[in-house]
Amino acid sequence: MTNDRLKIFTGNANPALAQEICHALGMELGRAMVKQFSDGEIYLQIKENVRGEDVFIIQPTCTPVERNLMELLLMMDALKRASAERITAVLPYYGYARQDRKDKPRVPISARLVAALLETAGANRLLALDLHAAQIQGFFDIPVDHLFAMPVLIEYFKALNIPDMTVVSPDAGGVERARAFAKRLSSPLAIIDKRRDEANVAEVMNVVGDVTGRNCLLVDDLIDTAGTLVKGAQALLNKGAASVSACATHAVLSGPAVSRIEASSLKQVVCTNSIPLSKEAKKSHRIKSLSIAKLLAEAIRSIHEETSVSVLFV
Repeated sequence: MTNDRLKIFTGNANPALAQEICHALGMELGRAMVKQFSDGEIYLQIKENVRGEDVFIIQPTCTPVERNLMELLLMMDALKRASAERITAVLPYYGYARQDRKDKPRVPISARLVAALLETAGANRLLALDLHAAQIQGFFDIPVDHLFAMPVLIEYFKALNIPDMTVVSPDAGGVERARAFAKRLSSPLAIIDKRRDEANVAEVMNVVGDVTGRNCLLVDDLIDTAGTLVKGAQALLNKGAASVSACATHAVLSGPAVSRIEASSLKQVVCTNSIPLSKEAKKSHRIKSLSIAKLLAEAIRSIHEETSVSVLFV
């Protein structure tokens, strides 16, 4: 690979992942200074020439969401004004994605607003990983490459060779994702029917499918407060499941999530490093993080070299 015109930068959201990606590509991370004024405003400066370069900014918009999003917007604006030829925003985690439609009176479509902000700031292309809803791609008027962490997660669970496995979707909306997992793991599929009355509060209603005596794997795109996850695991055990593990791409793990997982009957929870784990989560023996650096590095390589990225869409 020729890196003559390729530059990679990052903000403060997940610098460890950016370093891993650069290591996989055999290149150095671009130099940028990101600090703040005494009142909390962000001060940013790109510390090297980017004129005519193909630039990628790796910045998940995770907690603190507003600060990380603002860092990304300011960095793109700086690169645009410094005459970078193309700017690709690499969002391993796309924040504000859960409000992707107007399902109640007087609510915003925040996923659409973030898309507009990214384009206005100067993004020529978006590289995203496991968007909360695939239709978010339609909010952009620029090319969007939508990757999935499924290959990384499936490789891990295949190596474990868990007998009598059943893949479980935690809700009806995640059936397509769970079905893809089940197909690649050659396992049957079950579904948890739930009712959510308000954000971050879920009530498990029923389990569709036979899980008696099975080792269940709950598959989701993200784990936030872990309320849905823990209730779903208990519902499966109540239906006679032998064990319950879980996997998700994004380890948001906000509020009481880690303590809930520790107090639950979950065997293990496997996530990726799209979001850096908190200190509390790193101490947990039940939470394991897998790296998606090589996956993102291959996507960046393909985009830079103008080759197909579709081989990574599995």
